[in-house]
Amino acid sequence: MERKTLFADVILPLPVKGSFTYRVPYEMNDSIERWRRVVVQFGKKKIYTAIVVNIHETPPKGYMVKYILSLLDEKPVMNEIQFRFWQWISNYYMCETGEVMNVAIPSALKLASETRITLDPSFDRNLEGLNEKEYLITEALDIQKKLTLTEVENIIEQKKVIPVIKGLIEKKVVILEEELQHRYKPRSETFISLRASFRNEATLQQLFTELEKRAFRQLEVLMAWISMSGFESGTTKKISKTQLLARVKNGTSALNALIDKGVFETNKQTVSRLETFEAEAQPDEIELSLDQAYALQEIRSGLDQSSVVLFHGVTSSGKTEIYIQLIHEMLKKGKQVLYLLPEIALTTQIINRLRKYFGDKVGVYHSKHNEQERVEIWKSVQNAGLKSDKVEKYQVILGPRSAIFLPFSNLGLIIVDEEHDHSYKQFDPAPRYLARDAAIYLASLHKAKTLLGTATPSIESYFNAKTGKYALVELDKRYGDILLPEIFTADVKQETRYKTMKAHFSNLLMEHITAALEKKEQVILFQNRRGFSLRLMCDTCNWMPECKNCDVTLIYHKHNNQLKCHYCGYSRKVPERCDSCGSTHLTMKGFGTEKIEDDLSIIFPDARIKRMDLDTTRSKFAYQTIINDFENRRIDILVGTQMVTKGLDFDNVSVVGIMNADNMISFPDFRSYERSFQQMAQVSGRAGRKTRQGKVIIQTWNPYQTVIQDVIRNDYQAMYNSQILERRNFKYPPFYRLINLSLKHRDARKLNDGARELAILLREALGKRVLGPEYPLVARIKNLYIKNILIKLERDENLSDNKILIQKIIDQFRGEAIYKSIRVQIDVDPV
Repeated sequence: MERKTLFADVILPLPVKGSFTYRVPYEMNDSIERWRRVVVQFGKKKIYTAIVVNIHETPPKGYMVKYILSLLDEKPVMNEIQFRFWQWISNYYMCETGEVMNVAIPSALKLASETRITLDPSFDRNLEGLNEKEYLITEALDIQKKLTLTEVENIIEQKKVIPVIKGLIEKKVVILEEELQHRYKPRSETFISLRASFRNEATLQQLFTELEKRAFRQLEVLMAWISMSGFESGTTKKISKTQLLARVKNGTSALNALIDKGVFETNKQTVSRLETFEAEAQPDEIELSLDQAYALQEIRSGLDQSSVVLFHGVTSSGKTEIYIQLIHEMLKKGKQVLYLLPEIALTTQIINRLRKYFGDKVGVYHSKHNEQERVEIWKSVQNAGLKSDKVEKYQVILGPRSAIFLPFSNLGLIIVDEEHDHSYKQFDPAPRYLARDAAIYLASLHKAKTLLGTATPSIESYFNAKTGKYALVELDKRYGDILLPEIFTADVKQETRYKTMKAHFSNLLMEHITAALEKKEQVILFQNRRGFSLRLMCDTCNWMPECKNCDVTLIYHKHNNQLKCHYCGYSRKVPERCDSCGSTHLTMKGFGTEKIEDDLSIIFPDARIKRMDLDTTRSKFAYQTIINDFENRRIDILVGTQMVTKGLDFDNVSVVGIMNADNMISFPDFRSYERSFQQMAQVSGRAGRKTRQGKVIIQTWNPYQTVIQDVIRNDYQAMYNSQILERRNFKYPPFYRLINLSLKHRDARKLNDGARELAILLREALGKRVLGPEYPLVARIKNLYIKNILIKLERDENLSDNKILIQKIIDQFRGEAIYKSIRVQIDVDPV
């Protein structure tokens, strides 16, 4: 029988247009299928993981087709719905499908081409002219045929090895080669079991007697295994070698001796890296208040009539308990549920509440997991969607925005908690998607429902609900009829004049913190700036140290006594004198979370103070540790950035302080009022959640600002009405769609010319819809100058056509040789 010649179209994890066609080797004809990973060569030397999206018999014209090198999986790693979702993100957010693949697939499922060095075949072993480090590398290659760059670093004990290797290449001593590296390996563990010949009582008794006389440590190991496995009760559990040796100290040699004697046998098995949990209660046991029960019924009714429901419930109204009921209903139908949260910090608390009711059915997926764990969750979600009698792990997935890319195949409900939060937006790299909007489209592909929950809805979502696009359910009472917090303003201008400020704390805030600590209650202080001091300034000439790579001043961090750039990471030591005039009179200006923590430790020396910001939560379990300590009252005052404003539930917090409301309100952005209201209302909601009314103190130079008065009255409707009018008048969302084009280049003059040219091309097609080009607030980041062009498009049927037109103009601009080196970043729906 004649064999078919097959071709496969594949997607590569690269910012390149479209798919690429490869020839399928005859031996793969029977095993190749869509959605499986393959290894392909792309370009002259590079090797990549690709995903097969189509198989056909039509050879491409005009070039020689390369062969697929190998198949990587026994079954597909994704599905049709996922790929359609990737295509939608690619089209809507104006990026390439390969860029979507790059962020969607866990990095351990992608292969890396790892650079190694080996001796040049033409090298004649003449070591003259080599320096000490070059000699060490050459000597190492005599013993070991190939070395990775990491191994070279260790041999010569320095990080920068490329210049040394470049020198060796020029001297024709070594050559580079690419070696494919598999990054995911299933975890295996050795299990210990008793051989069948020792399972009867007489033989076992004889073994006991023998070991008691000659090898007591071996007897200890045997007794430990019997105790742990439940052997005597007749229900033998699997016991791993690690578990057994943890019970018997220094028992390795004794265990090996028992294995050699044939008493124990070993069996290697693939095991999960993830923890296991059991449910402790049933969702039916949750007692809902009358208001919660009514809201739940309204949500059910809304989901029957509409694909999206906006659930507007005040802080501490018990939204999570309602989510648990809806999840329970979906699981009974055999459906999967995706529960999105804006911050990894929030998953720590919510996961414990969900696992209480759903046990192992709940999984967490986020960037704090290592590569191997993320692949295991990916595979578990894929298996959980398959119809079978076996109850698979992870029918419910909890995670931040990246969780939308998991391989769901039977999704019934997506819950987007704190839907207003701008952390749902991906900024870099592309695709620059908004997870809330993407989740709604993902749900539509699965014919599933979406529930958007928040105490402070985004203006776009509330507008959609008010105009009938979404169903709207509102819950305006706290659980247990606890009153909303009492909000006061501290007039910083007046207190500064009368000299009643203590460091950065008003007299009013100090009084409430002192009272709370005396009652053994807890305090949260919110300052949306990390670091110690926002800038260092010379009192003589007003010089301020700036980043050498970005157009920003450096921020002082006390813990390592350095000035640091929060954009590129550049740091320098604190100067002893002014770089401009030589004066030694340098003063710290402004304050961040580190400064607040430092001042509090002086004012309240007996209080236990902790800080929660990016600097203190870099490690895997840092969030969890801080939140658990605060929950268990091992922390009295928690100082934090926006991490502390979102959905956290602490029952002993009586006072919340907002250290500087004016910074948020005065930020030059059309969303600043909306965002200020949301952040202040959210952090205020952390106070007095269980048994008593909380107190909130807002420190401001202008207590009569409209947005602050709206927060005091908890009047979302007033804020919405004022902002929706402004946005209609000035053509902003939700009435118009925004597309921001950021042009970047090292040469400011070339950038200016290019930005002007692109704006002219766009205006010829779109007229007054095009604004700019203008420099942003920070006009240079990482030595790249930036200019922005803003496009405002009407929300009508021409939106897709306009996007296609914009993409054509950008492609035309990129095609001009003079502007080829200018980067153009497209951000659809910037936040």
